[in-house]
Amino acid sequence: MKPVVTAGEMKGLDRNTIESAGVPGMVLMERAALKTVEAMEKYLSNKDRVLVVCGNGNNGGDGMAIARLLHLKGIKVGIYLAGQEEKLTDQARQQLQIAKYYQVPLEHNLQPDEYTIIVDALFGVGLSRPVEGRYAEIIHMLNQSGAFRVAVDIPSGINGDTGREMGIGFRADLTVTFAFCKRGLCFYPGRMYAGELIVADIGIYANPDRDPSMAYLEKKDLSMLPSRIPWGNKGTFGKVLLIAGSRGMCGASCLSSAAALRASAGMVKVQTVEENRIPLQSQLPEVMVTCEFNEKSNQEILDWCDVLVIGPGLGMSGESRERVQWFLSHAAWCGKPVILDADGLNLLAVHGEWKKYLGEQVILTPHLGEMSRLTGKSIGEIRENLAETASLYAEETHTVCVLKDACTVVASEKGEQYLNMSGNAGMATAGSGDVLSGVLAGVLCMFLAAEKKPAYGQMAALGVLIHGLAGDMAAENVGERGMTARDIIRFLPEVLKVQ
Repeated sequence: MKPVVTAGEMKGLDRNTIESAGVPGMVLMERAALKTVEAMEKYLSNKDRVLVVCGNGNNGGDGMAIARLLHLKGIKVGIYLAGQEEKLTDQARQQLQIAKYYQVPLEHNLQPDEYTIIVDALFGVGLSRPVEGRYAEIIHMLNQSGAFRVAVDIPSGINGDTGREMGIGFRADLTVTFAFCKRGLCFYPGRMYAGELIVADIGIYANPDRDPSMAYLEKKDLSMLPSRIPWGNKGTFGKVLLIAGSRGMCGASCLSSAAALRASAGMVKVQTVEENRIPLQSQLPEVMVTCEFNEKSNQEILDWCDVLVIGPGLGMSGESRERVQWFLSHAAWCGKPVILDADGLNLLAVHGEWKKYLGEQVILTPHLGEMSRLTGKSIGEIRENLAETASLYAEETHTVCVLKDACTVVASEKGEQYLNMSGNAGMATAGSGDVLSGVLAGVLCMFLAAEKKPAYGQMAALGVLIHGLAGDMAAENVGERGMTARDIIRFLPEVLKVQ
């Protein structure tokens, strides 16, 4: 698990290291420069010509130190100072003086095409307004160059918190960021502009009194999943009940059911309409099907299950509304965990009074359109504030909110925030969300008999990670353009096999 910080948190951690630990800022700057040069070494040769483009701030100071270190290695390098020398910060001015002492060449005319590698040290994570004028022209010229492009800490023009392009952004092939991953390097388009991302240790560590507010899980974090009990049976490994499917909408329940089984659930039962019985039993003989909807039958299957998935392919009919309300309300009364997805969320948006049935054991899985209906916010507003939107809605509803996007955010009312760094554009395909709901149910089932059970937010984050890793395997095997939701399901056992 890797922490992710905002620009403000990073400044605080930097300041704490200088003031509390007593590490001088110039020492941190030297470490940053050393790590950047180290990351660049596999791309460097004695034939390269490197241009380091520096701004007035400490990011520019990092760049000047990088240029000096490259110069001392015998690499042909030049510094282009984009701003005015008299406006340099104290540390940047000191780095420029050191560079001059070591006779690092200063370039007065910007000619990016003359260089094979360009290092962007114009702006750091603190950029708060759009890049305009001369600086915008410089970034445009650098982007037009055919040189290999390296960003120092974050590509210039990218918002350090949201990943938004502030007017124009530097398009890097490699970004070396320091101490912690920044939020803006996780969200798009910042994540795309960063290219290959390296998080370098320069001696700035988390404040023991205050952990960073966000993290992302890595493949190695699958080790948190509990082992499968050798003496268990199909009931031991969890019983999933899907309230899913409507007339002409059987596919979603098939995909979610199959994903739950592939994600380790021991048994799956689908409550659906009669028209879906034969397709379900033909496609998935492992799945049980019931088409009864009455008080007695509902209570029996609710008592039977350990986890509910409500919503895939349900539609918005009156019958679907009754099904969702019955199972959502009764699950709340008996404390059964629920994944509320798809039309379950759309019905919740219409029936706001149903929020009384929500709680910490409920995982909501909206995409941006569904989140817009739930909150009344525009899709554009949500996209620009993914983490905040997910956190506020989780707090309001006392749930776990899995806000699905290219970088999915998982937030809980307890303040947990996770970003997902797995997955790819091929997963933007019909049924992918239905697969996720089944995977989440499977992950909850894995922990039913575990001695140590994580919070629902972390279990949800694990489910999103697994879903994305299976999508990555699918893309490697069939490509992003042609992959389907069933390809994601196909590779779920491969992902779970390696942990």
